[in-house]
Amino acid sequence: MPHADLKPVNMHMHTHYSFNAQGMSPAALVEESVKQGLYAAAICDFDVLDGLEEFYKACDVALLRGAVGMETRVFFPEYADQVINSPGEPGVYYFMGMGFGRMPSGGSPAGRTLEELRERAGDRNRALVARINKNFSEIAVDYEEDVLPLTPSGNATERHVVQAYIAKVRLAESEERQVETWRVVLEMPEENVRKLMQDEVGLQNTARSKLMKRGGAGYVQPDSTTFPPLEDAIAMILDAGAIPMATWLDGTSEGESDPAKQLELLRSKGVAAVNIVPDRNWNIRDPEVKKLKVEKLHEFAETARRMQFPVNVGTELNSFGLPFVDDFCSDALEPLWPLFFQGANIMVGQARLSRYARFSYCGPKAEAEFGKNLADRNDFFEKAGKLPCPVPMVRDWLSQLDAERAYLVIRDSVLAGKWHL
Repeated sequence: MPHADLKPVNMHMHTHYSFNAQGMSPAALVEESVKQGLYAAAICDFDVLDGLEEFYKACDVALLRGAVGMETRVFFPEYADQVINSPGEPGVYYFMGMGFGRMPSGGSPAGRTLEELRERAGDRNRALVARINKNFSEIAVDYEEDVLPLTPSGNATERHVVQAYIAKVRLAESEERQVETWRVVLEMPEENVRKLMQDEVGLQNTARSKLMKRGGAGYVQPDSTTFPPLEDAIAMILDAGAIPMATWLDGTSEGESDPAKQLELLRSKGVAAVNIVPDRNWNIRDPEVKKLKVEKLHEFAETARRMQFPVNVGTELNSFGLPFVDDFCSDALEPLWPLFFQGANIMVGQARLSRYARFSYCGPKAEAEFGKNLADRNDFFEKAGKLPCPVPMVRDWLSQLDAERAYLVIRDSVLAGKWHL
């Protein structure tokens, strides 16, 4: 990057445990992060934490600052009649947790909720496939045999389902048969279908839109029973010692029209940080749309800064064509860099304190230590994240200590600005 003080980060990367456009594993993402000179990275899969151990192990070996999150969809009851960040779906809310230090035990409240999220996602996908198969029997797929093998741990997403249908069409005896099938399914002229079949990204996006999104053959309008209540997700994230995190789309929906009001409500429920995907808010061809979305981006970021919500940013990597890292030197993002860099360090600090000391940004120990002084809390976790990546000797030492002693070591290291054993 052109400015030495702008250290690149990507704190929101999906792995192949949900869907990564390049099929990258947690370890592969660490390797690529190091190649591209990232200062810090975080993974965030839908409904699972399956990549947690692999990611942290790879970060430790590579000496890369890292954190692990999870994303899901919930129902936000106070916004039941407003679209928030899931287009066309009132009350449906994309939501995150960040800074998980370890896998919740199976018998814990967090472990049980995680298992429920996985099961509910699978049930929704099976119902989706059944509806598409009913409408288009000529491309019918078997969820267990055709979709699940595309995932490493059985956690399929809509994008995996799309891949399965595309693969099924390609089994046709001839290209002409494939063209005819897509002509019927996508309701497109033959000439357009032939062009689309030469564009893998376009084909995937078009098929997903036609089959699964609003108005598509497999789509069913969600309601309050489709996804778990927001409060259940918050409780799970807090029980696991992570940070409940609001997510923001672009500020153009009714549900995102008053960021301060929404964030105050979320804070009262236990939410303590926010997530932004910056690239989709400025990297836009239409100048008028770009101008509006950049204004909304800066408005939301300023609201988060004023309210002292740490801001987490990343590019997701769950769709073809997304950049591996944001262009933080762009005119739209450079003014926001200090806020984004602070957020990345806070998430790394949270991950370190959770892993080694069971000390969470939102936990009772932090409440006792910092109370309502968010400035001091943010400063402490930011400095914990800025500490150098611990070498094996430091990691081994921390791992051998009980949680109380490990916290004291990290606290003393924060004060010293270096690892102080």
